[in-house]
Amino acid sequence: MKLFLKGDRCFKDKCAIERRQYAPGQHGKRRSKVQAYGTQLREKQKVKRIYGVLEKQFRRYFQKAERSRGITGEVLLQTLERRLDNVVYRIGFAPSRPMARQLVAHGHFLVNGRNVRVPSYLVKVGDAVQLKDRSRKNEAIKASLATAAGRGIPPWLAQEAEKSQGTVAALPTRADIPLPISEQLIVELYSK
Repeated sequence: MKLFLKGDRCFKDKCAIERRQYAPGQHGKRRSKVQAYGTQLREKQKVKRIYGVLEKQFRRYFQKAERSRGITGEVLLQTLERRLDNVVYRIGFAPSRPMARQLVAHGHFLVNGRNVRVPSYLVKVGDAVQLKDRSRKNEAIKASLATAAGRGIPPWLAQEAEKSQGTVAALPTRADIPLPISEQLIVELYSK
């Protein structure tokens, strides 16, 4: 499945999934039956790779979602979407989530006027994510902002391109997350 992990490359013909739709290696074309557990595990692994989160942190996010009000799967996805590296990617400052993670870790962004270098920082409604003045000259960020309009900005975020700033207008809902994720499978996997 195409997870769009390589940024702009996934939108072109050079994408590995477009060229070859089977697993790598000598035995990649062989098909095997997938059990229910395998389907659930694959869904969890897919979400972890999309957002770039390791197992321990993902499990903490799930436990937090389980304790909170609302549907557990939707709250989990909402928490993952509110991570600062994901917000930077969604606003359009970076072409991919790994690149957004690196930009945040290198200190290119301010949240409400404060320097934040933690990619897992959870933004709240009303938070303003702003590009630092010295980072506005960065060619990679300029190129990403130019292509961001074609990718689209979710309705829960507001971009102000002239100020190099984005604002969290509301919490993301399940309808705002266009990823092909079946969060119910993840809930079932952790409920065992």
